[in-house]
Amino acid sequence: MMMEMDLEELLTVEGTMEAEIVKSKLENFNIPVLLKFESAGHIFGITMNGLGKVKIMVPKSLLQEAREILTG
Repeated sequence: MMMEMDLEELLTVEGTMEAEIVKSKLENFNIPVLLKFESAGHIFGITMNGLGKVKIMVPKSLLQEAREILTG
């Protein structure tokens, strides 16, 4: 299990759908992902004023590889 202290923010996206797409792509390369949601936006489906933001977190040791996957 991933410990939160071992994670680094890869990027922040708007909305759950985009976050799930990025997560799926990274997991296809065996990179574990934790999605951190702003709670009100996630519960109510609000995506304005930053409430729909989702932080995509990956292990620090895989941060560079994850960046390369997303840009490549």
